[in-house]
Amino acid sequence: MIPESFIQELLNRVDVVEVIDKAVPLKKAGANYSACCPFHNEKSPSFTVSPTKQFYHCFGCGAHGSALSFLMEYNGLSFVEAVHELAKQVGMIVPQEKRDPSQPAPPSKAVMLSLQETLLQTANYYKAELKQSPSAIDYLKARGLSGQVAAKFQIGYAPAGWQNLQAVFPQYDAEALEIAGLVVQNEQGRRYDRFRDRVMFPIHNQKGEVIGFGGRVINPEDTPKYYNSPETPLFQKGHELYGLFMARRAIRDAGRVLVVEGYMDVVALAQYGIEYAVAALGTATTPFHIAKLMRQTNEIVFSFDGDNAGRTAAWRAVMNALPAIKDGLKLRFLFLPAEHDPDSFVREFGKEAFEAEMDKAMPLSQYIIQHLSEHNPLASQEDKVQFLNDAEPILKQIQAPRYAMLLRKKIAEMTGLGEGEIRRMLKLPDPKKIQEKAPRQRARTPLSLHVRLALMLLMRPQWARMELLDHVLGESDEAHMLREVVKAALAKPESRPVVLLQIISPAISDMLRNQLHRELSLLDESLDFTLEFEGACTQLSDMALATRDKSLLGKLTEKPFSMLTAAEREALRQLTSKR
Repeated sequence: MIPESFIQELLNRVDVVEVIDKAVPLKKAGANYSACCPFHNEKSPSFTVSPTKQFYHCFGCGAHGSALSFLMEYNGLSFVEAVHELAKQVGMIVPQEKRDPSQPAPPSKAVMLSLQETLLQTANYYKAELKQSPSAIDYLKARGLSGQVAAKFQIGYAPAGWQNLQAVFPQYDAEALEIAGLVVQNEQGRRYDRFRDRVMFPIHNQKGEVIGFGGRVINPEDTPKYYNSPETPLFQKGHELYGLFMARRAIRDAGRVLVVEGYMDVVALAQYGIEYAVAALGTATTPFHIAKLMRQTNEIVFSFDGDNAGRTAAWRAVMNALPAIKDGLKLRFLFLPAEHDPDSFVREFGKEAFEAEMDKAMPLSQYIIQHLSEHNPLASQEDKVQFLNDAEPILKQIQAPRYAMLLRKKIAEMTGLGEGEIRRMLKLPDPKKIQEKAPRQRARTPLSLHVRLALMLLMRPQWARMELLDHVLGESDEAHMLREVVKAALAKPESRPVVLLQIISPAISDMLRNQLHRELSLLDESLDFTLEFEGACTQLSDMALATRDKSLLGKLTEKPFSMLTAAEREALRQLTSKR
């Protein structure tokens, strides 16, 4: 794990304005900067970036966070990747993470850079070779691809022959070539190029760096039709998606992403103006894929061939995606006619027809029910038992509470059972407990004073006092939040608001976190709120004293004065004297 102290130091050093301005041009707006929000479509700017508070907030869609969260959401990076990217920008070295000594050590930074350079040189070589290969050019033209689209996706060609890469890498026995998956060594020790006589599709990571290749045969008699790079320190198939780097902007503009089965589908769709498509790389869709796509959009449409193989792949994608599903995510399934894939369909019928099919794509819940009941008429008790047996592993994998509850109700309706009966029978979580928590999280206690004090302490952490902790009584969400803010301010009195928010975020509810971001965005930091802070502290102290007095007087109704503790009797005497 990366030490929390390093994250805090990183956020104290980095400038969120500089980070965001590289991706979204910002304009000065008073003390802050503004732009049209990069996370939703809007005509007038509602996206604000504060250089003082070092965070962004959109008043339109509610997106907010630090420079770290911006890199994660906008570039689709993981937390660790975002930390490394930010650290590189400000010249900090990320501390080595503790690892399991039984596991092999990760490749050094020098090795990783060597692999990246090797893959980049290879991609440039393949691009140059494409221009020299009439057969590869004819193949791409026959598939309807223009030179502009081929250039955009950096498509190349690996010529026939066994050791063509030796022209690029005179040290053909270099270890980097084998680690990068470009050269294979057989049992006799002979080395040869992995990719031969194939159209080459470079695979990019979220930074646009080449991390692997996919090769497509030109000769239909050759096998396999598609051939990917093996797993390497840079490339893990279950984590990467072909075309995502090029599709990010189009995904945000369209508000959805289309997941297809092959590289040619992605490229052909882009040729016809559907630029928000990506493809899994020789593996079924994984929870990592879903999590990565959810950082880009809330609507994911899977497109599969309508044949048996396509439907098998679709169900495998469902089962792999279930643990990553969250409430609010729209997951839909598009099944094209059996004789078509996305490439052939869009070439024959065009963009509008394809997008019309997408609009009719089947929602995940409907697809699950259809699949479970496809060969089950539910006509007998045995049918219903089988239906429940098939549904059980699905229901147990879904972590999204609202989605799981609605699916349970549908399954209960189809089997003639009560939703509670199914829950008890399959030992599923009780949705009532989730519902009971929600009002408590949403409820605003009379102590909006807690939020006001928290906001002022986030702006002026040096004002925090230890006695404030004694004055925050009760277990409401707002009381808990204020205690966390006071503790963070006492620990980091010189920190920016964004660092304090980073410290308290894991301990408070999403609702309160969103509220603090919104209210901080509205707060004018140039104002002098010294008197307001002192008044709020006095009010908090008075409320705590009144609560304690009430509790003390209440004890007299429970037991006689003589049975109170010495401290309680003294406090009661002082209270009586004061009154």
